[in-house]
Amino acid sequence: MKINRAVVSVSSKANLSDLALLLKNYNVEILSTGGTKKYLESIGLSPTEVSSYTGFPEIMDGRVKTLHPKIHGGILNVRNNAEHQKAMATFDIKPIDMIVVNLYPFKEVISKGCSFEEAIENIDIGGPSMIRAAAKNFKFVTVVVDPQDYPRVMEDMKMHNGETTEELRFYLAKKVFSITSDYDRTIFQYLEKAKG
Repeated sequence: MKINRAVVSVSSKANLSDLALLLKNYNVEILSTGGTKKYLESIGLSPTEVSSYTGFPEIMDGRVKTLHPKIHGGILNVRNNAEHQKAMATFDIKPIDMIVVNLYPFKEVISKGCSFEEAIENIDIGGPSMIRAAAKNFKFVTVVVDPQDYPRVMEDMKMHNGETTEELRFYLAKKVFSITSDYDRTIFQYLEKAKG
């Protein structure tokens, strides 16, 4: 699948510049938020703010920013399903071909010691929603959650003129569910100890 549009929103900027610059080289439109958008601008990119793209502002102290049909419809649409494509046209939704997201660092925050309220605010909602949606639709969407996979993704895109293979997308999708299950288990264990 050719990558034309990507959401890039990461808590860890480690090794992101090489991947982001490669996306620029392939003329990928990048949608981003907050600190990631500022970082991408600092390395010479011009990402589109997600709120500009959706036409809906970030609200509730950033708790709601990517939870929008233009994002999730863009990720979840089945590209060869005529009804899905009709809905895309009706609601002016554009396909999103890549998600580069790593989650709020819940485990790191609680390991340093924090208030219960701070721990709760570090439970990621939009990130897991996007990566799970992308993993479900791996036949059409590339989802990258681990910076260690950036080189593999870049190599695949270089070998296939800006596209990724289904083999790679399936590998990346499986990793999503491993990461989200561990993430949720960590939150559950924390809550059990905190309010058990």
